[in-house]
Amino acid sequence: MNQVLRDLLPLAIAVTISPIPIIAEILLLFTKKPVANAGAYAAGFVVGVGGVLWVLVAAAGTQDLSSDSDGSTASAVVRLALGGLLIVGALRQFRGRPAEGETAAMPKWMDGISSFQPGRSGMVGLLVGALNPKNIAMALGASLAVAGASLSGGDQAIVMVVYTLIAALGVLAPLVVVVVMGERSEAVLTGWRTWLAQNNAAVMSVLFLIFGVVLIGQGISGL
Repeated sequence: MNQVLRDLLPLAIAVTISPIPIIAEILLLFTKKPVANAGAYAAGFVVGVGGVLWVLVAAAGTQDLSSDSDGSTASAVVRLALGGLLIVGALRQFRGRPAEGETAAMPKWMDGISSFQPGRSGMVGLLVGALNPKNIAMALGASLAVAGASLSGGDQAIVMVVYTLIAALGVLAPLVVVVVMGERSEAVLTGWRTWLAQNNAAVMSVLFLIFGVVLIGQGISGL
């Protein structure tokens, strides 16, 4: 199980330090119902990330992914493909970064976020956690590691919970800051939001490059 956790850690980190979901959480903490909105969004995000992983692990579990099987080779090929896609994504993110002095554009789904209610916040968090292509790619890589490790049902549940919690740390962090710091958190969160928004493309390009290389390395070792 320890080896599986080591394999999952970089994939979960790639999810947790994505700027856009964190920015949404910060913006919700400036609404009329900050804790309720941010808490609902974070809960939805956790369910989305964990739900996708659970579905993919269940699907991968129907295949023989042992080291001497055709399924293992297919798993390695999938990792290579995911790694290649992430490296291409890194190049696209880097080329699309805002020029100096230019304000970075935010996704359309953030429009009107200041008027969100907890129900809508939770639904948006669920969709962001479950449908983000990068999250799906990371969950697919994680599901191959879990399903190919011959873990018991209990151990599978443990590693999936650990992956989900680590993947959600970035979204949970602003809420923790507000709970711990109270009104003093406003300046901290404003600084985070500004920096993340302006450096989103740069952060994502580095993330995609690093974890693309990680997946390619895992794929090569599995061939």
